Amino acid sequence: MPSVIFPGPEGRLEGRYTPAPRPRAPVAMILHPHPQGGGTMNERMTQKLFKTFTDRGFATLRFNFRGVGRSQGSFDNGIGELSDAAAALDWVQSIHAEAQTTWVAGVSFGALIGMQLLMRRPEVRGFISIAPPANMYDFSFLAPCPASGIFIQGTADTVVQPSAVQKLVDKLRTQKHITIHHEEIPRANHFFENEQKELMASVDNYLDFRLDPACPIK
Repeated sequence: MPSVIFPGPEGRLEGRYTPAPRPRAPVAMILHPHPQGGGTMNERMTQKLFKTFTDRGFATLRFNFRGVGRSQGSFDNGIGELSDAAAALDWVQSIHAEAQTTWVAGVSFGALIGMQLLMRRPEVRGFISIAPPANMYDFSFLAPCPASGIFIQGTADTVVQPSAVQKLVDKLRTQKHITIHHEEIPRANHFFENEQKELMASVDNYLDFRLDPACPIK
């Protein structure tokens, strides 16, 4: 898991990158929670997502948004962070150009950035959004959402109300040509403090389904 530094819009960005073990392997990018809430690429869920995709043979990157760790710049309310994510994906693709498919996984604020990114990048074919802040930000940019994926939410989350995520899921499910999965983890708060095992089981079950060659979702 080499440490990497690559160019971003406001200077260098710091990341951790595991190359793909085979040609044409898919790419996965993992986006961390809110920088002003202590979110970094070393946050527990971000690390677990990174390991899950790495173990499945993806070329996998997690990185610090601007102003976090050794990444240059300062917090930009999501606008600059989206540019950071686009630059990070550009960097991965520059060294793994033969990848056919890209996945984006994000936690909370990172889920917001991930959903915005997939609107701009047609190569993103799957997403995992954990506790997306649907009650704090306007997700109407998902019109239409171009990729299938899963939303995972804790039922005891007091930061992001489960009902707000359910409303977003219901809206996206009216669209054709995509399939939206939605799982709620009982008793889990916004940080899944005591339900990490259940959270990652949900992620792994979904990836087992999507990565099966027989999966109807392409």
